[in-house]
Amino acid sequence: MRAYITARRPADVARDVDGWRKRGCKSFVLRKAAGGAELDQERLGAARYAAGLQAEVELEGDGSDLSDAASR
Repeated sequence: MRAYITARRPADVARDVDGWRKRGCKSFVLRKAAGGAELDQERLGAARYAAGLQAEVELEGDGSDLSDAASR
């Protein structure tokens, strides 16, 4: 299962990813908030940090298939 993260602020992204990680999720897709610009890169970094080394984290539209994504 993948988690679909919609939070806009990097701190909120990290909190959401951490919550899903604690439930066993190891794959995360972030909704684009700024068209892939600097804010999205900061959000992606926060998500990767919170998810850990073994997790898969990607930005929506960068090859992500959302058919199995769960959102909160």
